[in-house]
Amino acid sequence: MPLSRLHAAVSAQALALALTGCAMTATTTATTTAITTSTSAATSAESAKATESTTADATSAVAARVEPVEVNVPKIAARSSLIPLGLNADDTVEVPPVSEPMQAGWYVHARAPGEPGPAIILGHVDGDSRPGIFHRLRELAVGDEVEVSRADGSTLTFRVDQVEQVAKERFPTDAVYGDTPEPELRLITCGGTFDRTGGSYLDNIIVYAQLI
Repeated sequence: MPLSRLHAAVSAQALALALTGCAMTATTTATTTAITTSTSAATSAESAKATESTTADATSAVAARVEPVEVNVPKIAARSSLIPLGLNADDTVEVPPVSEPMQAGWYVHARAPGEPGPAIILGHVDGDSRPGIFHRLRELAVGDEVEVSRADGSTLTFRVDQVEQVAKERFPTDAVYGDTPEPELRLITCGGTFDRTGGSYLDNIIVYAQLI
């Protein structure tokens, strides 16, 4: 289930703090030199504080991330543990092994479920001549619920608000990966016609859901 071009839509999500400064030409008076030295020291101190604050905030945010461990979609009897998925060497998004079609995974470079923004869970529609974990994903409808269990023992419930089938060549990157103010979830699998020449489905089934 190749999901090429997905990574191109993922925003960096990281806060970058740039501290820049310009060297000043030496002055001929002690007064000016003293002022310059004092100002530089104050600026350096403020910069250090800003850097420390930003680093602390970033460390706190990383520490606060709670990873998902299981997804459950009661309506279609789909339950799976979640393995972490990153990027392949060609910058396409990894998918669970085709030889294990009932295994789902979550994309670690997007948001974790429960964080503001969209979390991404991927699963096969089929594989190895067997139905996959998201074989019936297209059956979901607005109002259905998806449960995501997390490493801290908590369970989040998301309510489906949209289901769509789109051609892979017109993948809605902004809608899937664009920032949202509230925690959201995307479930993605393949669908549509199977292209035997290319060895893959031509469409994606995408479920959009919001935390309740």
